[in-house]
Amino acid sequence: MPDIASICVYCGSSHGTDPRHRADAARFGRQIGEACLELVYGGGDIGLMGTVADAAMEAGGRVTGVIPTDLKRAEVAHAGLDELIVVGSMHERKRVMFERADAFVTLPGGVGTLDETLEIITWRQLGLHGKPIVIVDSGGYWQPLIALIEHTIAAGFTGPALREMFTIVGDVDDVLPAIARIPAPAVPDRPERT
Repeated sequence: MPDIASICVYCGSSHGTDPRHRADAARFGRQIGEACLELVYGGGDIGLMGTVADAAMEAGGRVTGVIPTDLKRAEVAHAGLDELIVVGSMHERKRVMFERADAFVTLPGGVGTLDETLEIITWRQLGLHGKPIVIVDSGGYWQPLIALIEHTIAAGFTGPALREMFTIVGDVDDVLPAIARIPAPAVPDRPERT
């Protein structure tokens, strides 16, 4: 992956109820580190966030966390990172994570993870970037999101081209190969104003 040096991972600040999600976060963190990639993530030391960061560092990867001041205590900012960027707001967090990453990967998580994922897909739909986006549908976790996206397409609120703006894989072992196969993206033309 010559054009990919850093991967932003969106994931939960808790471990959830399915132990496979924690195991997947650890496995993917190791894969990032072993591939000599930089992990960019939300900066927390808890939940799947802490798991993916710890695994990436243990495998020799560089890890950059981005955390808002207000969440520094709630998400227990990770003290052992290569770089911890403290920002003023969630909006700034998402912007800095976007700027620091060459690709985006979504693991299971809650509404914050959902928000980050939908925003990065929307930015791609609007032509603001052409970076790869991969959703890991481990154990069918993201099937409700996929169904909702399909519903918006069927109802005529979203164009079918949206399906081409992200990739869905069933296992973390498929993420890096999927990113390597994603062709240089064609950023959609912006609609002309009349």
